Amino acid sequence: MTVDYAVFDLINRQAANPFLDAVVPVYRDKLTWIPLYAGLLWLIYRRMGLRDTVYLLLCIGVVIAVADQVAASVLKPWVGKLRPCADPLLEGRVRSLVPCGGKFTFPSNHATNHFALATVLAMTLVRRWYWQVVLFLWAASIALAQVYVGKHFPVDVLAGASLGTALGIVGVWILRHVTSREPVT
Repeated sequence: MTVDYAVFDLINRQAANPFLDAVVPVYRDKLTWIPLYAGLLWLIYRRMGLRDTVYLLLCIGVVIAVADQVAASVLKPWVGKLRPCADPLLEGRVRSLVPCGGKFTFPSNHATNHFALATVLAMTLVRRWYWQVVLFLWAASIALAQVYVGKHFPVDVLAGASLGTALGIVGVWILRHVTSREPVT
């Protein structure tokens, strides 16, 4: 058994408890975060004004769309790594708290998309380093939740975090060159 399988087992099975089993599937669901996204939209508008808010929202939309498609349509089929719930080596040893979804797992789209969003916001909107840390801890907690519910292996979320961060950096670089503006500091 590889380190990836061992860490997966530690998070998915050994760390299991009834409270987390009830909370984590809801926590990792994208619809849970709609109030946060609405609050962020208001904060962005208040801080940046309409024009820059539109530019930033376009940047976020394009970065997440590219991140999602690269992860789901390019890398997952190319790598072909099976999800824990579809891996014959783990049959009967995976606690699947949510539906298995597609067959392939590498990289995690949840991790890719949330790290892309955290990166864009950390580089454009957030002024203080500790709020930047909070953004990345939030993205990391969503990624870790994917392992807990049995959808991904740890290496899948690490790859998604790396991909999302890289695409977020590229997106902000393009945004700054298109708008010829420095980030809010």
